[in-house]
Amino acid sequence: MFGLFKKKKEVREAKFNYGSIMVDMHSHILPGIDDGAKTPEESVELIKKMMALGIKKFIATPHIMIDFYRNTPETIGNALTLLKAELAKQGIDVPVEAAAEHYFDETFEARVDNGPIMTMGDNYVLFEFSFINQPPNVYTVIQKLHDKGYKPILAHPERYQYLDIEALKNLRSWGLDFQLNTISLTGYYGREIKRMAEALVDNDMIDFISSDMHHLKHAAAFEDALRTSYIEKLLTDYPLKNKMFL
Repeated sequence: MFGLFKKKKEVREAKFNYGSIMVDMHSHILPGIDDGAKTPEESVELIKKMMALGIKKFIATPHIMIDFYRNTPETIGNALTLLKAELAKQGIDVPVEAAAEHYFDETFEARVDNGPIMTMGDNYVLFEFSFINQPPNVYTVIQKLHDKGYKPILAHPERYQYLDIEALKNLRSWGLDFQLNTISLTGYYGREIKRMAEALVDNDMIDFISSDMHHLKHAAAFEDALRTSYIEKLLTDYPLKNKMFL
């Protein structure tokens, strides 16, 4: 009987939204070309969820992976056109651009050498590592990116569990910017990744934050992150660079 009157778990109210960063620069909201949104309608639903939390501009970054998602500037451009048409159909006026999340596979160095490389803003290149191990040629390729005038951004460094904080400091010393998935701070990917995300914030190693949005579960976690003390820190007294993409 008394079990019927259990206290509800207290939920910390969000004091902030993402209006101070304005730009989400890592998401998978282009329809039908990777493991993100499947249809233009689903893409718009995700965009609406993020707009409600203060995002004013989107840079979609679909995967380019030789084994799974062989996207090109053409396939990405076509998906962006479909998304923009659906936004116009629904009367939603918001800027959406496209770049890519390049997978650091065996073809990445050749793409850096010969193209094509999808960039955002002032020649920024977003890439991700394998979740199993660090590429053996990572420092060679980082140097090539700099030599060719690119500005490399490592996506979600908190998620590579084979890298400790010292290894990440070493990588960053090579001129990498780091982009944090805000949902990592909620424990969405597990406790260890949450702890590493917090350590990166504590060590002032984060340059960009973003959603890495794929689906509605991510949208819910993106909102939940606003209730964490670390997001409060990032949004109030931290030198994030997201606005440079306005």
